Amino acid sequence: MADTPPAADDPHLWLEEVQGEKALAWVRERNAETLKLLSAREDFAPTRTKLLEVLNSKDRIPAVTRRGNWLYNLWQDATHKRGLWRRTTLAEYRKAQPQWETVLDLDALAAAEKENWVWGGVDCLEPAQRLCMLSLSRGGADAKVIREFDIERKRFVDGGFVLPEAKTDVAWADADTLYVGTDFGSGSMTDSGYPRILKRWKRGTPLAEAKTVFEGRREDTWVGVSVDHTPGFERTLVVRALDFYRQETFLLQGDTLQRLEVPDDARIRFMHSAGVAGDTLLLELRSDWRVGERVHPKGSLLAADFPAYQRGERRFQVLFEPTETRSLAGVATTRTHVLVNVNDNVIGRLEEWKREADGRFVRRVVDAPSPGNLGVVSLHEPARRDDPLAEQYLLSYTDFLTPDSLLLGRTGTDRREPLKSLPPSFDSIGMRAEQLFATGRDGTRVPYFVVWPRGAKADGSNPTLLYGYGGFQISLEPWYSRGMGAAWYSRGGVLVVANIRGGGEFGPRWHQAAIRENKQRSYDDFIAVAEDLVRRKITSARHLGIEGGSNGGLLVGAVMTQRPELFNAVVCQVPLLDMKRFHKLLAGASWMAEYGNPDKPEDWAVISRYSPYQNVRRDASYPVPLFTTSTRDDRVHPGHARKMVARLREYGHPVLYYENIEGGHGGAADNEQRATLQAIEFTYLWQRLARSD
Repeated sequence: MADTPPAADDPHLWLEEVQGEKALAWVRERNAETLKLLSAREDFAPTRTKLLEVLNSKDRIPAVTRRGNWLYNLWQDATHKRGLWRRTTLAEYRKAQPQWETVLDLDALAAAEKENWVWGGVDCLEPAQRLCMLSLSRGGADAKVIREFDIERKRFVDGGFVLPEAKTDVAWADADTLYVGTDFGSGSMTDSGYPRILKRWKRGTPLAEAKTVFEGRREDTWVGVSVDHTPGFERTLVVRALDFYRQETFLLQGDTLQRLEVPDDARIRFMHSAGVAGDTLLLELRSDWRVGERVHPKGSLLAADFPAYQRGERRFQVLFEPTETRSLAGVATTRTHVLVNVNDNVIGRLEEWKREADGRFVRRVVDAPSPGNLGVVSLHEPARRDDPLAEQYLLSYTDFLTPDSLLLGRTGTDRREPLKSLPPSFDSIGMRAEQLFATGRDGTRVPYFVVWPRGAKADGSNPTLLYGYGGFQISLEPWYSRGMGAAWYSRGGVLVVANIRGGGEFGPRWHQAAIRENKQRSYDDFIAVAEDLVRRKITSARHLGIEGGSNGGLLVGAVMTQRPELFNAVVCQVPLLDMKRFHKLLAGASWMAEYGNPDKPEDWAVISRYSPYQNVRRDASYPVPLFTTSTRDDRVHPGHARKMVARLREYGHPVLYYENIEGGHGGAADNEQRATLQAIEFTYLWQRLARSD
């Protein structure tokens, strides 16, 4: 194992002081070293320029959220680095150059208030959606300042609701009442750093006088609330998250809480609309569930009449059941349809289920674009009785070589209206993408995608970047990357995306096969893909680099320490690395359902075998790695990356490090910062992996 002292004697603990003067001086010194080395290369400046042009390009599809008669978008470019929150109508959005109305200029707000504000999201009171609680983050942190905003007057409400910086959950009860979970003082947050106490706060009263509605336990992950304002179906749900995957859900009726009798790891949603009969409960299962004589497998989607369910009936219609290759990728609802996004061998398919007048659902397979990545967003607002968009939805499509497109769909037909499409940002003629399979250590078939640049041959000399994640049931599906086109494909780089266990590509079973005591399977799968690339002569160890962020940072950190001879570059982004202390740092306690509890000897016996920080060896020969993180990341503590770099340096191993002083868990707060960070990564990869000829 490791020659690392126990955590109590860790000489690098001081680097966990995020804003400590000594720690930040160390960060600035490492940053300067990395920038001096990489910015001196002749390809750094032009790479950064290309990436910034991509990030600031006007040729982007504005992502929109419907609120009433408007479509809202946050737009960032060279002029608006923090962003413009703006809106337009669907009729305007159809045009090549829509007219946008500015609702809030974040750059102007930040300058006026002398704050480094980053957009944090908004929650508006239905059905009017005029009053909103608008979240602002300092430097991209998860903790937010939340202020009441009048969306019609386009200004903050004088004397309105204001919540100070914290990790907060907020929902409108009515125009003069909020449900609030926040940092109310000592003992009010969970061990994971999220709200433990939920209160009802009346307008015009101090927050300190808010009435407690619910209290969770310190060892819970969080406590939250959601309010459904649909006329005829009004309900408030209080959620107590027991861990990252399990929760208890309660109906709040007056001051009484009624537990919903559903599996604690099932995902719950409702389908109902104002003025329409029918109240359907939708359950997405993460574990097998026996109901009577039938066992519904994990990954299924079930529908039931909710009033009947509350009376004790357990009659379901199965809207989706997984197979070895098919899993549930997403669900959206219109007034009368459930839209089911299916992953079939990591390729998107779409089905719709119509709820008939008698409550039965009828299935129709949608002729959707393929083979690639589908995204479905319903435009229906259930609280609107006469919703003109009740059966319409946005359908997005992309794959590795096809630019993103956005279409307006309607249930019951395969006819769609093209709304937006990106022009090609790189020449894909002569390029190709394919799906291959590696054989894992235990015989499991592990799929992966290979994106070949023009003219590349399987001769073992291709600069190749292998990307992975493998955790929290998150799937890696095909995407069109203009940044990769500008800085990687165009120079002859191969991209490989590994769909390893721990991810969600094949549903809960694929995820659950590589958690806790079986986490090593993620790393074995990733290694198997790397070995398969070498076996097929797609690349060789000399030209193979790996990259991952967050849990993916743990992945590449673990693999680097286990098989250093297999790679020549490692890009480790906003990572977890000290798995002895991950649960004690920021939100780390919430991830024990994924990794286990290192304070338990039986769990640490497993974790200690792969925890990168504890497995750095003096006598190993590692590829020179690049670690990146953000000072303002209040989800994964920057101390993980800092300490790993310090440990490698302590043992005499060369290493590069860059820590953005802002940026949150995304690593950067604006496009200038993103371009710099990406240029550092691409320049490093070319330095390490380029052909010598």
